[in-house]
Amino acid sequence: MTDPLTEVISLLQPRAIFSKGISGAGRWGVRYSDFGQPSFSAVLEGSCRLAVDGQPVITLQAGDFVLLPATPGFTMSGFEPVVPERIDPKTAPSPRGEVRYGTRGGRPDVRMLGGFFVFDSPDAALMVSLLPALVHVRGVERLTTLVRMVRDETSEQRSGRDLVLTRLVELLLIEALRSTSRDDAPPGLLRGLADARIAPAIRQMHAHLQRSWTVEQLAKSAALSRSAFFDRFTRTVGLPPMEYLLDWRMAVARKLLRRRELDINEVAERVGYSSASTFSTAFSRHVGQSPGRYARAADAAR
Repeated sequence: MTDPLTEVISLLQPRAIFSKGISGAGRWGVRYSDFGQPSFSAVLEGSCRLAVDGQPVITLQAGDFVLLPATPGFTMSGFEPVVPERIDPKTAPSPRGEVRYGTRGGRPDVRMLGGFFVFDSPDAALMVSLLPALVHVRGVERLTTLVRMVRDETSEQRSGRDLVLTRLVELLLIEALRSTSRDDAPPGLLRGLADARIAPAIRQMHAHLQRSWTVEQLAKSAALSRSAFFDRFTRTVGLPPMEYLLDWRMAVARKLLRRRELDINEVAERVGYSSASTFSTAFSRHVGQSPGRYARAADAAR
């Protein structure tokens, strides 16, 4: 059976850019403005506070991992009151070596590894909207190990570095997201995959995208009535089932069109449309341009 989480990460096309060591001691605090790109951090020792815009304040401790798929503004600090130093990550120069906040020298109160990467996919906004705004995982040593490997690979110019970093970031995403899949996750794909009734329907959609699905058929795979399934899916995933299916079909279609390996008839069939004309109408309405024009624009961008 197709794994929806793996498919989403594959479509996002993550690519590592930068990582660094961070430490803080005494009275310290930093306020990062909205960044928009995904970022991560792993606490190696000690503890600190993290306040992400729109989210409850959390205390980070050794062994914690945090992923922000779209990185809104946030404040990180020690536990003493302080006016945080303001930093714009889009313009701040990349530091050399570990960054120390607060008291210089001596043993820090917290040490962590942090970094950011980018999603190369034009569909990143759609995929990210299915993920939690904040992923906080506690006590998963594999994540800390992966972050250390990202740091080591970033700091050295070895053969195959870019490919290794891309694979490490993919592993980071998969490990972080599957570690946080649970019933109390915010509405989105992770919560859907954690729901014993909704998950089979999502997997069926991904595994058989070419099928002409109806809400009734999907409800049957979930062992629910049509109305109960519709309400539960919408509440759990954050989108009605047919809207989720349409978004996913269009994301896959765009990927296939960018590759230029199939003609429009074949792409239409792959994503569940009986004819190229029906697919072209749906694609144009959803994307804002015809499939042919989209493919040509992708060629020009390359």
